[in-house]
Amino acid sequence: RMLARRAVEHAGPTVDVRRTGRISAVPATGPRPPVVTARAVGQTGRVRPLRPGVSVAHVDVTAGTLGGFVTVDGRLHALSNHHVLVGSPAAREGDPVLQPGPADGGRDPQDRVGALAGFLPLEAGTTALVDAAVASLQEEEVDLGYPSGPLTGTATVAGGETVEKIGRTTGTTQGRVTAFELDDVVVGYGPEVGDVSFDDQIEVEGLAAGPFSRGGDSGSLVYVPGTGLAIGLLFAGSETGGENGAGLTYLNPIRTVLEALGAELRT
Repeated sequence: RMLARRAVEHAGPTVDVRRTGRISAVPATGPRPPVVTARAVGQTGRVRPLRPGVSVAHVDVTAGTLGGFVTVDGRLHALSNHHVLVGSPAAREGDPVLQPGPADGGRDPQDRVGALAGFLPLEAGTTALVDAAVASLQEEEVDLGYPSGPLTGTATVAGGETVEKIGRTTGTTQGRVTAFELDDVVVGYGPEVGDVSFDDQIEVEGLAAGPFSRGGDSGSLVYVPGTGLAIGLLFAGSETGGENGAGLTYLNPIRTVLEALGAELRT
């Protein structure tokens, strides 16, 4: 904190200095695994029909969150993160996706709900815009209204908005957009992928004493409560930093995610 204060004093009011702590994927196959099932507040069990906020993952990953539903080429898909639905460079389209994720007891084939269908690659030493992937679903029946009504569309942020998400680990939490259009957000993905730098990201801090997200909440769709407008896809966070010291959460702008995947948000 002393270093941050000195940086502000030296740079002046035109520069915003943020103390974040180490940023990791949420969860990662490496440094920030999902919180164990018994300590998770969100939905870690088997849920049918599928709905936002439940545990989901590639058959060889631990567990993350099903963020929401999109259509790609007219077919319904589940939306989450690359490190949730893909995980490893060895993953291929067509691989099984389970609900709940393997860390929460999901097994193949009895808990298979779909297959990996599309993703944006993540490579160490490159600059990315999104950590995103979609899975085609075996069943078209899903709950679009959970937890607070159907989404109505997408929006960009101007800063200061109160936002909400529902995740596998921390359930429903509220936060505040503390920064946007952030560049050079370096996220650690463990030894298989390494560190990846992200540009044009959104930062959120929890409104309560605890964090906005924890390990296992990756893939959550973040929206503005009361309007149903989605603003971002949660993908990373730090354990420290922010005004309450409980950590900061980072989002890919949802419109960037949808454009990159060639997808439309189901509302």
